[in-house]
This record gives sequence, C-alpha cells and structure tokens, in this order.
Amino acid sequence: QLQLVESGGGLVQAGGSLRLSCAASGRIFSINDMGWYRQAPGKQRELVAVVSRSGSTHYADSVKGRFTISRDNAKNTVDLQMNSLKPENTAVYYCNADTIYTYWGQGTQVTVSS
Repeated sequence: QLQLVESGGGLVQAGGSLRLSCAASGRIFSINDMGWYRQAPGKQRELVAVVSRSGSTHYADSVKGRFTISRDNAKNTVDLQMNSLKPENTAVYYCNADTIYTYWGQGTQVTVSS
C-alpha cells in the first residue's frame, strides 16, 4: 500500500503563485512516475504534470512555462510550483503515484480569483 498526502492549496488572486506538496509513505520503493492531476467542477480529471523516477518531466500544454514539477526521491515528495495562476486553474488538485497500481491523494483545493 502507498499513502499520499497533499498540502499547499488555497485561495490566490490571478497572477499569484501557490506551491503544492505531496508526501508519499508506505511502499515507496515501488514508485515509478509521480504527478499532479486536477479536476474542475463539471469536468474530467486531467493531467497537469508528471515526473519520472529519473527526473524526466511532462506538462500539459496549458501550464507549460508557468508550472514546475519537482521530485525528491530521498524524501519521497513531489511538489508543484504554480506561477501566473489564472481563474481557469481553479480545481481540486490530486497527487498521483504509479507502482503496479495507481494511487491518489485526497486532493487539495486551489481557487484562483479574478
């Protein structure tokens, strides 16, 4: 089993920044990719960014240049630095970790006001 705990969500004005953090515990040795997804009201959950164990990253086109994902394998954490936030970035953000199974955190709300 793997547990993921997110922190760092909140309310911010458009143009502002937030940093999300996710800490993994449990069967951490089996983690491959880690990432962040988000789900806005009435929409499907979508990929925001993912980072491999070796550090390779992939971003959704809509966040490239504004969001940065980083991972610390020693601390078993993955962070998402979000800059130049827009109201359309408002969503519940979920941490994700892939082993032979997929695990999700409980989600953290990010609200960007205009």
